[in-house]
Amino acid sequence: AIQTTRGCPLNCSFCSVTAFNGTHYRQRPIEDVVREFQLIRERRVLVVDDNLIGTSSAHIARAKDLFRAIARANLRKEWIAQVTINFADDEELLALAAKAGCSGVFIGFESSAPEGLLEIGKRFNLLNGRDFRASVRRIQRHNILVVGSFVIGLDIDTPGIGKRIAEAASRYGVDNLNVLFLTPLPGTRLWDQMRSEDRIALNRFPEDWSYYTLNFPVGRYKHLSLEGIIQEMASCNREFYSMPRIVRRVFSSLRHRRKPLVSLVGNLSYRGNIRTSGKAHTDFKRARSSA
Repeated sequence: AIQTTRGCPLNCSFCSVTAFNGTHYRQRPIEDVVREFQLIRERRVLVVDDNLIGTSSAHIARAKDLFRAIARANLRKEWIAQVTINFADDEELLALAAKAGCSGVFIGFESSAPEGLLEIGKRFNLLNGRDFRASVRRIQRHNILVVGSFVIGLDIDTPGIGKRIAEAASRYGVDNLNVLFLTPLPGTRLWDQMRSEDRIALNRFPEDWSYYTLNFPVGRYKHLSLEGIIQEMASCNREFYSMPRIVRRVFSSLRHRRKPLVSLVGNLSYRGNIRTSGKAHTDFKRARSSA
C-alpha cells in the first residue's frame, strides 16, 4: 500500500476523513511517491488516499503529473485507488491513469437519491446534472473497473431501500457494489447529530468499539428497525449478486475486454461474503437482545 495525499474538502457529514485529516488537501512530492512505488516489491498496490485526484483543477493537474511520472518510471505495477466521480470528466486524466497502471477505482455514490446526497452534504455528486451511468462507462472504456459504494440508513431511507440501491448500482453499470451501514463515527457531524437525538444505540466505549466497522448498524435509524435495516442489507446484496446479474456483468466485461476474470472473482467473492455477513448479523442481533 502507498499514500500520496491526505485531507478532503468535501466534508461529508458521516465521514471521518475530514475530522481526522482535515479539509486541506495535501500532496506528497511526486518524486517521493515514485521512489516509494519503486521500493514496493509486490506487483499489485493499493493507493490508500481517500481521494487520489482531489476536486479542483489544481488537484487534477497534479494527479496528471503523478500519473505521467509513474508511467515514465515503467514500474509495471497495477494499482487501485479511491476517487470521486469527477474522475470520469477528463479523458486525459483517465488515459494517463490507465497508462500508469490503474486497474480499478472505488467511488462513493452514497445514495441513489438527490435528497440523500443533500442529507449527508455530498452535493459534489450533484454538480452539472451528472449522468452516473455515462460517467461509469467513460471510466470503464479505459479498462478500469469501478466499485460503487452506497450507504444504508439515511433519514430518507425507507423499507425497500436495499433493492433500490441494488437497482441503481446495476443501472449505473458498476462492476462491484459495496454497501455499508450509516455509522456515526466519533468526531463527525453525524455523531454529534445522532448523539443529540439519542440515536446512537451502541455508545459504550471501548466495549462497543468493535462494532464500529461500518458493517454493523450501531445507530437508531429513522424509518428502519434493527431487524429491518439488516434485512435491507441482505436484500441489496442478494439482488445485486444474484447469479444472473453476475453472469451479465462478467459477459459485459468479456465483450469489452475489461478484465473478465477479475470481474468474475470479485463478484463471486462478494457473493461468498453474503453468508458470512448473515451469520455475523445474527450474532450481532443476539448480542444486542441480551445486552
